[in-house]
Amino acid sequence: MFRETALNVRDKKVQGLFRLLFLTMTLLLILPVLVILGMLIYKGGPVLSIDFLFTAPTDGMTAGGVFPALLGTVWLVGVALLVSVPIGIAAAIYLSEYASDNWFTRIINLAIINLAGVPSIVHALFGVGAFVVFFGFGTSILAASLTLAIMTLPVVIVSTRESLMAVPQAFREACWSMGATRWQTIRRVVLPNSVSGILTGVILEVSRTTGETAPIMFTGAVFFTPFLPQGVFDQTMALSLHLFVVATQVPGVPDELPYGVALVLIGMVLLMNSISIAFRMYLRGRKKW
Repeated sequence: MFRETALNVRDKKVQGLFRLLFLTMTLLLILPVLVILGMLIYKGGPVLSIDFLFTAPTDGMTAGGVFPALLGTVWLVGVALLVSVPIGIAAAIYLSEYASDNWFTRIINLAIINLAGVPSIVHALFGVGAFVVFFGFGTSILAASLTLAIMTLPVVIVSTRESLMAVPQAFREACWSMGATRWQTIRRVVLPNSVSGILTGVILEVSRTTGETAPIMFTGAVFFTPFLPQGVFDQTMALSLHLFVVATQVPGVPDELPYGVALVLIGMVLLMNSISIAFRMYLRGRKKW
């Protein structure tokens, strides 16, 4: 039987201290989220109902529901995903599988990093100049979604590139030795084994696009419209902007109404993320390595 030495005892104490430190840091990160969710549920829960989700605002936006804003948010996020995900995946495939390490690719990587750090209000002004004015889309869902797509493109590119690089090089070499072309290898081996990582970028994009206010305020979202959007060239309400309006711009709003809107917004993000995470876990379970 081994006896613990003084060194073993000291190492156990140090390990316990670090474990306690990391546990404390984790709790400090989780606790604010739980407090915020608890406050929203406590103050906004009483207004939640089927009517609140599926009716339009009434009485000068001091009553009624959030259905136009909810539907508009789905429009904005859906069109932004349709634009940014294919472009982001294509750019990541080029940088990971085709591009060599030279000055051109280094400039591209630097541009991606810088694009990720641009404030959202700058993206909003770019969207006004590029999509609203130059391309003539006007203030519309298309202009707002394209602005959101440009803003979140670095997230998709970086996450996709990392997931592509995580696929073992031996997989590629095995395909090449069997006579497969580079594109056949990417399409049949690399991409299927990196889909779960690509979905991580999609989850992050959904979370950011759903909650952005400044880019859509200038390019396509409106404070109130009595009509539901029929196409991408229509204007629309959005949950994030609606929350800003009822919390700061409309007098006489019941105290629980802004909290209810915020709860619906967070619930929508959690629902979309949960679906994506469940699909990602399913795909990870099918991996053979």
